[in-house]
Amino acid sequence: MPPRMTESWPNLQEAAADFRFLLARGYPRQNALDLVGNRYGLNHTARQLLHRGVFAPVVAAARRAKLRRLRDLPGRPLGLDGHNVLITLECAGRGLPLVAADDGFIRDVGEISAAFKVSPATDQVLARLADYLADHAPGPVDVFYDAPLSLSGELARRTREIFASRNLSVQAAAVPVPERLLSEFPGAIATSDTALIDAHATVVDLAGEIIRRRPSWRLIDLREPHPGVEV
Repeated sequence: MPPRMTESWPNLQEAAADFRFLLARGYPRQNALDLVGNRYGLNHTARQLLHRGVFAPVVAAARRAKLRRLRDLPGRPLGLDGHNVLITLECAGRGLPLVAADDGFIRDVGEISAAFKVSPATDQVLARLADYLADHAPGPVDVFYDAPLSLSGELARRTREIFASRNLSVQAAAVPVPERLLSEFPGAIATSDTALIDAHATVVDLAGEIIRRRPSWRLIDLREPHPGVEV
């Protein structure tokens, strides 16, 4: 089980239980978060951990039902939510907090999407991602990057180059609205974006699978326990 690294916020597990209780009873998400955050005196990072990690049980269960391991989809086409996967892995590498969420996905709370820039660390993340994909023999891989973000075209080029060096069948492109293509993708998709998870039938937590192989990364487990659920 991932470590429950909540020493910086000793009441975080209790706050998560209260937040989940309110969501289960239909409280508006932001109102419930404000109420719980104020009650426990949580800072912005702790509130983001709750926001990205805790969900109403019925919502979490519906998303877990869609979650598949990459190893269970050999030869299947895979669509990657490029910036979503890369940013989560970059945050992990920087030692920023990650949350293991009720819905089975791992998310970062780095809030760096708008400021994301291609760097030498990006190539390292792409190489780690390509190695993991190559070990699991997926079918054709389509990677969609958000065109408005800086150097997305260059990021797509690097992705094609690094993935091809692992003999992966890959297409990568910067597109105006990746979510539109991913929601209609004829195969599994890799993302932790809640709107995309809700819109698609089969989802892989690709970044999460890689993160779980690195126990030194700062993973905070806020999940409600469920007997028999694999971690």
